[in-house]
Amino acid sequence: MAYCRKSLAVGTKTGYRLYSLSSVDNLDQIYENESEDICIVERLFSSSLVAVVSLSSPRKLRVCHFKKGNEICNYSYSNTILGVKLNRARLVVCLEESLYIHNIHDMKVLHTIRDTPPNPAGLCCLSTNSDLCYLAYPGSSTTGEVQIFDAINLQSVSMISAHESPLAAMAISHQGNRIATASERGTVIRVFNISDGGKLYEFRRGVKRCVSICSLAFSIDGLYLCSSSNTETVHVFKLDDTKEIPQMPDEQQSWMSYLSKAVTASANYLPTQVTDVFNQGRAVASIHLPFQGLKNICTIVMVDKVLRLLVASSHGYLYVYNLDMEEGGECTLWRTHRLDGQLDVVDSPKPIKLKEANTTKLDKNVKTESSINKNLDTGPAVVLDTNHMTEDCLDCTLSVANPVGSYAGALRGHPSSSLSDAENHVDSLTDVSEDRFNLNDDSEFPPVM
Repeated sequence: MAYCRKSLAVGTKTGYRLYSLSSVDNLDQIYENESEDICIVERLFSSSLVAVVSLSSPRKLRVCHFKKGNEICNYSYSNTILGVKLNRARLVVCLEESLYIHNIHDMKVLHTIRDTPPNPAGLCCLSTNSDLCYLAYPGSSTTGEVQIFDAINLQSVSMISAHESPLAAMAISHQGNRIATASERGTVIRVFNISDGGKLYEFRRGVKRCVSICSLAFSIDGLYLCSSSNTETVHVFKLDDTKEIPQMPDEQQSWMSYLSKAVTASANYLPTQVTDVFNQGRAVASIHLPFQGLKNICTIVMVDKVLRLLVASSHGYLYVYNLDMEEGGECTLWRTHRLDGQLDVVDSPKPIKLKEANTTKLDKNVKTESSINKNLDTGPAVVLDTNHMTEDCLDCTLSVANPVGSYAGALRGHPSSSLSDAENHVDSLTDVSEDRFNLNDDSEFPPVM
């Protein structure tokens, strides 16, 4: 978390773009690469390091320095790459039944987690805090178990039984000490302490229907958690340790007091599911998007010294909402940015209602999400990076054989035919020079201004 810029990476059918949100009115495109169809793009905070995976080569990871315009190295894996996560210490590649942990300074494979439960969605998350560098991934394909792994010391930490149904989304706080989870049912979101697995919060997203949770994200200070789904509603929850009870009119106090006492007294008799509903928190704020059924990601950031909620959707728009956490309730849409390189077409200080969205015609030039093989459908290649400096916190895949062999094998002088099983899974490293990555040296990976 060395840089204060908010960045957004967008993968398209013809390449990828990198944006910087300097203010609510200015979404600056800082880089554009027109090469091939990109399904995964991950940028290392605000540095010049970018990891990309294309649909034409879904088993190959390319690590590039976009300011220099060159490819640093590439790796090919035994199966399709479903997810890539990175921080200043580690780069993690997620396959359906394995995870590879690289040392980001020289891209050596430090550890491989094999025979993980089937994870066709490539669900995993890595802490942005390099000191508490935890990796989380599903521990079961039938229940909502979360496996916590220490990516620095390369050892398992704990297993959290988060939900009865399989996991759909996870997020680790920027401090690295908490993890939020949601299951495929999508009705309950839980927050756990990573160190001991204890449940800290439980929030109810809704009771009317099951939904598919698209994303979870903590605010930079860890006080808020947002959740988006395939519905038009995005929820914002407050992680309030005080849990103050609001004052009520006298005529309501007696009734609510009676109800509270009744629930408490009957807790031993009512089913656990019933008492849990009374104890679950509710969203303190929400927004209604002008669409539903599209994949999207959300995050909470401080922009122009005001708390904002950002939603990037797979149909090529970034929505910026104001968050009034004192009043709560429905948030106001402040600005809409296009992510296809064209000029903005929507600017509204008022919330866009769903019925209005049904009559709004999107520009024909907007690129919609392409229909691809289900095995390669890992969601929109849109990534929001919202890391700040500490002082800003309160402001807020076909494999191509390569005879060179793996990096580790090349260092040992092994020919490709004598590589170990672990080394054979990762090959085609194009640059074997040591100390290529000096992430503490701004001249090597300068911030993008």
